[in-house]
Amino acid sequence: MDQISSLSELLAEQKTSSYIEIPGVASRTFGQKTLSTTLPMSKLFAIYEVDLEVQRAIVPQNLSKMMDYIMLYLDHGQGIYFPGIILSARGAGEYDEEAKMYRLQAIEKLYIVDGQHRLAAFRRLMETLQSAMARAKDRREYDRMEEISAKLSKLYAFPMSTMIYLDINARQERQLFSDINKLPRKIGGNLAVLREQRRFYHVLATRLALDAPVMKQLPVDMFTERGKGPEYLFSYHLLIEIMTGLFEGRLKSAARNNGYYFEDAEVEEHLKLASFYFEHLLKYLPDPAKGELCWTENIQIALSMFFHGEVTKTGTFNKYALQYVAKILPHIDWNAIYTGDEKDRLPRRSRIMKAYQFIKEFYEEHHLFLIREDDILDEETTGTKEDAS
Repeated sequence: MDQISSLSELLAEQKTSSYIEIPGVASRTFGQKTLSTTLPMSKLFAIYEVDLEVQRAIVPQNLSKMMDYIMLYLDHGQGIYFPGIILSARGAGEYDEEAKMYRLQAIEKLYIVDGQHRLAAFRRLMETLQSAMARAKDRREYDRMEEISAKLSKLYAFPMSTMIYLDINARQERQLFSDINKLPRKIGGNLAVLREQRRFYHVLATRLALDAPVMKQLPVDMFTERGKGPEYLFSYHLLIEIMTGLFEGRLKSAARNNGYYFEDAEVEEHLKLASFYFEHLLKYLPDPAKGELCWTENIQIALSMFFHGEVTKTGTFNKYALQYVAKILPHIDWNAIYTGDEKDRLPRRSRIMKAYQFIKEFYEEHHLFLIREDDILDEETTGTKEDAS
C-alpha cells in the first residue's frame, strides 16, 4: 500500500459517494466567483462551520426570537421569510461547469459569512426536537413521536437561499461581514409596524383603517416610513397603540393579547367595537384637526386607556357604558392637562400617564353632575322612534 503524504492525496483516495453535491449556477459577483443555490437545512447542517475570528458571538435574545419565528412555521404552517445565507468556500470543493454541480468532500466545510443566527436557531430547534423525540420514545408516547417527527421533517426540508463565495480569503470575509451588517439601514417606525401583518392588533388596525367608514374622518398614514405625513391625523403605529389601550388598558409595550393566533371572528368583533368607539369620539370631541390638543397622540392613547377602565368594569366590553362615559368629553378642559412646558418637556410615557390620570380624576369627580342618565334614555328612545318610522 502506497504511503499517503498529504491531505490532497488523502482526499483523492475518497470514494465518489463521499462527496456532498450542491447543484447551482456559478457566476461573478463584484469581481468574485460565486455559486447561487437553494439548499434544504439538512444539507446546510452538514456543510457549514463558524469562524469566531469573522463572526460575532451569538446573542441569546436574538436567537430566542428567531426560534419563536420558526415555530410559527412548524406549529401552524405560517409562511416565514429569511434573507439568504452567505458562505465562503476558502478553496474547498470543486465546481463542475458541465454538470453545474459543486462538490465537497465530506471532510470539507464552508464558513459562514452572514446568517449565523439563522442557522444557529434552526440547529437549536433541531436539537430540542430530537431531545423531545427521545423523551417521547422512552415514555412510549407514539402520537407525540409522530408529531415531533413531522416537525423535524419540515425543519430538515426547509429551503434556504444560499450564496457561496468560492475564492475570497479571511480578510475579505471580515470586510463582507462588516459591509452586510453595518451599511444597510433597517426599516423603522410606521413602515416597520405596517409590514407586520401577523399579530392581532396589527391586523385589526389594518382592517379598521381600510374598511371602517368612521375612519374616513380620521385619516391614517399607511405609507410613510417614520411618523406621519402632514395631511394625516393618525399614524398607523398610533392606531395600534390606541387599540392596545382600548382593549387592554395598557401601553403597547406591555400588550398581552397581541399574539399570532386568533380567529377571524375575534377580529370582526373588535373591529365593530373600535368603530363604535371612534364614532363616539367624533360625536363628542371637537372636529378632528392637528391644532386640537384632544386629538394629539398622547391624549388619544390616554383616552383609550381611560375608556378601557370604565367600559370593562363588568368584565366585558360594555357598549352602553361607553355611550355614557363619552358624554364627559365635551366638559374636559384639555388645556388644563399640562402646565407650562410639560407637553414638550416630559418623557412620552409621563405625558400619556399624566393625561390619563387627569381625565380619570375629572370623570370620577364630575360625571354624576355633568352627565344625566336620562340623556342616554332620551337618545335610545329617539333612536327607536327613528327606526320605527
